[in-house]
This record gives sequence, C-alpha cells and structure tokens, in this order.
Amino acid sequence: MNEPARRSRAIPSLQMPSPRDSTDTEYVSIHDVARATGAPARISSRSLPESLPVLGLSDIVVFPGMVTPLLVESGPSIQLIDDVVAGDRLLGVALQHRPDVENPRLSDLHPVGCAVRLLKMLKFPDGNVRILVEGLWRIRLDQAVRESPYLVIRYTLLRDERDESVETLALLRNAQAEFQDIMQLSPAIPEPARIAALNAEDPGHFADLVAVHLNLRLDERQKILETLPVRERLQQLLPLLHREREVLSLSSKIQAEVATSITKTQRDYFLREQLRIIRRELGEDEGGSPELRTLRQRLQEIALPPEAREVAERELERLELLPPASPEYAVVRNYLDWITALPWDRTTEDQWDLDRAARILEEDHYGLDKVKERLLEFMAALQRRREIKGPILCLVGPPGTGKTSLGRSLARALGRKFARISLGGLRDEAEIRGHRRTYVGALPGRILQTLRRLESRNPVIVLDELDKVGNDVRGDPASALLEVLDPAQNHAFVDHYLDLPFDLSRILFLGTANWLEPVHPALRDRLEVIELPGYTESEKLHIARRHLWPRQLEEHGLSRREVVLPTPTLRRMIREYTREAGVRQLERDLAALARKATRRLGTARSRNARRPLRIRPADLPEWFGPPRFPAESPERIRDCGIALALAWTPWGGEVLFIEATRMPGRGRLMLTGSLGDVMKESARTALSCLRSRAAALGLKIEPEERHDLHIHIPAGAVPKDGPSAGLAVLVALASLEEQRPVPSDLGLTGEITLRGRVLRVGGVREKLLAACRHGLRRVILPEGNQGDWAEAPAEVRRRLKPLFVRHITEVFPLVFGKA
Repeated sequence: MNEPARRSRAIPSLQMPSPRDSTDTEYVSIHDVARATGAPARISSRSLPESLPVLGLSDIVVFPGMVTPLLVESGPSIQLIDDVVAGDRLLGVALQHRPDVENPRLSDLHPVGCAVRLLKMLKFPDGNVRILVEGLWRIRLDQAVRESPYLVIRYTLLRDERDESVETLALLRNAQAEFQDIMQLSPAIPEPARIAALNAEDPGHFADLVAVHLNLRLDERQKILETLPVRERLQQLLPLLHREREVLSLSSKIQAEVATSITKTQRDYFLREQLRIIRRELGEDEGGSPELRTLRQRLQEIALPPEAREVAERELERLELLPPASPEYAVVRNYLDWITALPWDRTTEDQWDLDRAARILEEDHYGLDKVKERLLEFMAALQRRREIKGPILCLVGPPGTGKTSLGRSLARALGRKFARISLGGLRDEAEIRGHRRTYVGALPGRILQTLRRLESRNPVIVLDELDKVGNDVRGDPASALLEVLDPAQNHAFVDHYLDLPFDLSRILFLGTANWLEPVHPALRDRLEVIELPGYTESEKLHIARRHLWPRQLEEHGLSRREVVLPTPTLRRMIREYTREAGVRQLERDLAALARKATRRLGTARSRNARRPLRIRPADLPEWFGPPRFPAESPERIRDCGIALALAWTPWGGEVLFIEATRMPGRGRLMLTGSLGDVMKESARTALSCLRSRAAALGLKIEPEERHDLHIHIPAGAVPKDGPSAGLAVLVALASLEEQRPVPSDLGLTGEITLRGRVLRVGGVREKLLAACRHGLRRVILPEGNQGDWAEAPAEVRRRLKPLFVRHITEVFPLVFGKA
C-alpha cells in the first residue's frame, strides 16, 4: 500500500448487508450486544452520554441518516471500536484537516462532525477492522476530555434551523427538480436513494441525502454539514446540483458524438476521444503535458524531410491521446525520440587542405606511401565533387598494420567525426537494418545508432573486419551492407525501426579486412581494395621509435630521461621477440617493458640513484626470458626431402617446412598437416609432373608400386590452403628421390602445371617479408612476379636475392647446383 497510514477511511466497494436484513454470522451484531448488556436498541437524543469517543476520517464526511462502511487500521482506533462495541455503541466521527495524521487531536479535526451508531463490525486476519456505521445527529466538538489512548470529547448537539417560508419551499422544489434530472443522467445513484429523494418531505433531510450521493469535494460536503439553517443549506446545494447536471449532460453529449465513430469493442479509443472532446469543450490546450510540448517544439526546430515530418506529426498526435501508463505510449515516445535525435541536417564543415592532410597522414603513420597517396587522391576527388559517388575503399592487410588508425587519421584530415563499427561475428541482419517496432526492445541498426551518437550526418565510419561477417537463420548482414555502401542506394536507406528513408550518401565509409576471400562476392564487387603489406624490420624500428615507445612512456608516466631504450635493444626485440607482419605484438612487448621499468624506478634504490634506466640488448633475456625466435633461425636443413615454402596468410607471410618421406608400400600418397583441397591437388600435381618428366629432368624415380609417399606440413592444428605450394612440394619430392638436401637459406613459391610451367602467384610482398624475418637469403619466384619484386621495399631487395623461373627445368640447377 503506497498511501500513508490513516486512522480510518471509507470502503466504497464493500457490500455490507443492511442491519435489519443481515443474517451473516461473521459480523458482530450490535443488537445482539444490546440484548446481552441490557442496553436499548434505539437511542434518543435525550439519552446521549455527555462525552463521546471520536474517530478521525480521512476521505469521507458522514451525514445524519447515512449508513456507510469504514476501514479502521491504526491500533488506538481499533481499541476505540472494541470499547464502543462493549459499551453503548455510540461514537463521534469528524473529518481530519490532514489525512496523514495517525492519531488526531481535537485541533486536527473539523469543528462539526456527526454522532453515529456502530451497526456491524468485522475483524480480518491482518489486524484491520471493517465497521458499518449509521449517522444520527450533527455535533460540535467542544472540548477534549482525554486524548490517550484515543480522543474523547465533550460536544454540543446541533439541530436544523427550520424555515417554513415560501422561499425555502421554492428552493426545495428547484433542488428536487435538479436532482431528478441528475438521477436520469447518472446510473450510479442507487435505487433506494432515488426512492428516498422522491419521498423526502423534510428540506434538511433532503439536503443531507443529496449531499451524500452527489459528486462533491470533501470541503464542499463539510461546508454543507456545518450549515445549520436549512434554507442556507439549500442555497449552497443548488449551484452544486446545477454543476453536476451540466457535467452529466456534457458527458452524455460526448458519448453520443463518440458512439457514431467507434464500435463497442474499441474501449480504449472511446476513452481517448472522450478526453479530446472534454479538452475542446473546456477550451484547454491540446498540447498535453510539458513533456509532449517539449517534444513538439523539438520537432518544429529540426529540419525534417517532408515524409519524416508527416510521420512524426501523426505519431505525436497519436501519443497525445495515449495514457502514459499504456505500453504503447513508451514505444511511440521512443520512436519520436529517435526521429528528433538523428542528425537530419547537422553536418561538420569539411577541410579540403590537401597539404595539411598529407602532413597528418605522415605524422600518424610511417611508410605506407602508396596507401597514403591513394587516400589523398580520394580526398582530391571529393574536393572537386563534394559528394561521394565512387567505390568504397577497403583496406586489406594483416592485423596490426594500421588499417583502423588510417581511417581515424583521414577523419582528422577532413575535420569530420570518426566512428568504428566492429562487424566481427555479426550474424543478425537486424544489426544493420534495425529491428521492427513490433519486437520488444526494438532499436535501429548500428549505422543509425552511430549517427545519433556522433550528431553528424557526414562522419567517417570504419566498418571493421568485413571478412568476419557471418550469416544464419536471422539473415545475411553482408547483403544488408550492400544497401548501406552502394552509392546508388544509400541516399534513401530505410531502417526497419525508423521505417523512413535516411540519406547515408554523405558518410565516408571505409572497410577493413585481413583478407578478401570470406567477403560476400556482391559486397566485394563494390569495394576498391587497398592492400596494406606487412612492415619491414627498419619500418618497425621507425614506427616503434616515433609512435609506439613514446605512447607507452606517456601511458606509464615515464619520460625519455628516466628510461633510455637504445636502437640496438629495439632492433633485437624486433628480430628475436616479435615475428609478425604488423606491430601489435611489438607494442605489447614495449608496454611490458614500460611496466617493468616503472617498477624498477619505483624501488628505493633506484630513487636514490637518480640515474636514467638504460635497457641494453643483453638485458632483454633478463626482462623477457629467452628469445622466442633465436638469431640462428631458420634451422639448418640436413635431411633430404625438406623444402621451405613461402606462404601468405591473413596475418602476414609465413615460411612452411614441407617434408616428404618414402616407405615400403603399394604406391599410395598420404597428405597430412590439415591441408585444404587446393594444396592436396597441388601435391598430387607435383608428384604426377615429377614422375612424368623424371627422364627429362635426369632423375631416377623408384618404382611406384613398391613404395608409399608421405607429404607432411608441420603445425597440423593450423589449416593450410592456397594455390602456391606446388613448386615447393615438387622440390621436396625431388630432394627425396635424389637424396640431396635443399639449401637452408632458399625459399620457394609458385604453382606448377602438369606440363611443368611455373605460374604467377599472389601475396609476394608478404612472402618476401616472411623470408627476411626468417633469415633467408635467396628466393625462387615465378617469372610473372618480376613486377612484384620491383615494388618490394628496398630493404627486402637488399637482403634477398631473387631467382626467377618459368619452367621446372630451370629450378633444379638453382636448387641442387649443376649435376
């Protein structure tokens, strides 16, 4: 119960039987108590006691002749009822000035109340008591006899001041006529009250009867109770009767108007129409609550498209007719909040200074010259057209190469706001298109959520990890991205929640992916791929020196004077502790180095020394443990049947050891190492090519039916596939047949055909970087990849020697030397 504790209150819904007709044995009959105590059942005014206990009422005024049920809750009031039941059954009731007073005093009550007789009482298990009382006479509360445990007062009996004048009779007849009209318009008045009003001859009794059944405020009823002259009481009652008749007539008119436009089953709509017509008749503003007026003002201030404004106005009118407690109210309110919060016309001013943009890109990223050049060309085209109609740029490269940070730098160069939306693991199409408003907790898609957060309709948004978007029974998010990214469609993108066209053409979208193979083909067709290769050792050194190490010093509260990291130490970290295409692991190791340095500087010994902490290359094993990639790698190949294959992975280039062995058997070929279908086909092709051209190559091949061949690529838990391992498998098999080992510093890449041709392959830059990281000196490349070698970094070309081949006959002299 949320309301404050009360001494007693009315129970309108309680149906208590009449004292004469009741046979309910659960009620304590006052007449039974009277017979048991010898007290008279009827009491005259001359037999009233000198003092009466008084019960304070919080929400009802009791008149003489009125029978009403009451609920008694407080302890002193329950004790009062018990004493009254055991005594003469008489008590006084009076309206409290404040309903929340628990135990009222005489000053807390109105001066005029009513003496009542307790007819019935019913106790409940929760301790509350329900009683039925009958009003007897008006009384004035004069003096308190005692106030504990309940109030007992001395009183004065008040009698009606009758007036037999013609004016009083005229007032009575007018009041009776008004009340008859009210009885015809209001079905809520009970039938006994109707009969009693028609047969009432005493003006005072009639006035009290009307005051009981008329819809009046408590102060109006109390005023009528305190008015002793009957004529004056009727004069007060007539305007109230007239007001009630007008309200009932207007309500009947409203019902007649609404009934023509709705059916009987549309109860909620009927109530809303009533509210609207009442407001119109009263001349009140239909703008509703202050919250709705604020919402309407916000709608008027923003520049909405015509279609969106029409929908918003219609939804707002619908919201004004909904009760706030309705679940649909919250749905419509949230919908209008989204409409007003979206940046329909808010943009940031673009900055088209290409020189400034070039400086920003150079400050934030080292190397990546071709990528920066392409971004500047894209900005130059935007500067001319001032609209985005070209292809969507997609940055593809291994992790840690700066794809997302390039988008952030581009946003800074353009002066636009920046946001990143991660699509990794996304499987629900509603994350892009939004949920329909029929669902509980529906929201717009991530695109509109991002625009609301940024408060701009022309930001730079990076759609990260396009290659990790999935699909299931909830739809295909990649297909939903087509409408978002396609310049021919995104000017009128329709989100399922908003259900209105929203212009996304001003947004500069950038996609990122580790590799393009998993990307939806239709989505891939709309992307312009910009490849970000891995970094060389010198590039990593510059990146760490310019960006990574200063950032870690700042994050750990250090300065360059406190911790000195020489270049040889940084170079050894890159060579022996990180072997990756990007710089993510290098940054983690630098963060670990900063943490350890912070701890050492925090010791008392270091604080007293006040000398900078210099980290030498020889200190790294003490700080990080043994090198993860020792300097003597790669391991020296002493056995036959092993070749080093250069492979491309989404995380950069790798060097794979391809091992082949022979054993007695029946000519079977076994392939292990978690190989994909393409690599298995390359291995079978290499074996067939080698056997068919053994004589031309000068090889002595053992009879096929006597031996089984087993080709294995270590790290069997890692899936491997791709069309570039055929040449390495061929060389491994030839080494096994010739029993001559392959040089340890030689790497191979290329695909072969049954005719022995070496085909061009992709990912050459990543493969060359992997060869440098593993300490190789020579690489055999297809002749068709000479252009890729020319674009390789100068450091790679300086450390590696390329050997270009067109046919397998050119390979064996380079691998095994002249026969």
